[in-house]
Amino acid sequence: MNHLTERLNRILPKLTSDELLTGSGLGNEIGFYVFDYPAEDELAVREHIQFLLEHLPKSKPGLRFKNVNLFDLVIDHLKTRNLLDRAIQMQRAEGNEAVFKALSAPLHESRLAQVFAEVAQPAQNDLVLISGVGSVWPLLRSHSLLNNLHPVMGNTPLVMFYPGKYDQLTLQLFGILPSKNYYRAFKLVP
Repeated sequence: MNHLTERLNRILPKLTSDELLTGSGLGNEIGFYVFDYPAEDELAVREHIQFLLEHLPKSKPGLRFKNVNLFDLVIDHLKTRNLLDRAIQMQRAEGNEAVFKALSAPLHESRLAQVFAEVAQPAQNDLVLISGVGSVWPLLRSHSLLNNLHPVMGNTPLVMFYPGKYDQLTLQLFGILPSKNYYRAFKLVP
């Protein structure tokens, strides 16, 4: 069994543990967790997330949870605001930089945190999972979104599946992009 498989196998028991779900032992820290993995293992992790979504209700009956795919969240948000088709046309005509600039306000992390909260409904769920982090880059920076989610998540634990490296101090997307400080998350599975 390789190291990733061993770590993936430890996720379900961790997600259903009373320790994670109640936030015990966190010392008043917010219950944010990161499962980091090499970006080249994205397809295996996606498959495992589907496994988790199917097996969480069996492992912990009554557990209320939500998986939010950030890519889908951004696409749906742009569609709702009638911006998706215009952004695609702008990208074709003017390039990536023009699109990034035009979408910076509607996709600002403080605004998306509210959209995320509407979709995730943390007050109605016991657990929220985040996937699609690599797919939504560079439109959205996950470290900035996490910082903006602190006030909207309440006591609901959040687990982000992160294609890159997390050393409990910094997030480094794909293991190659410059790291950004993010100090308030725990490593889900070392």
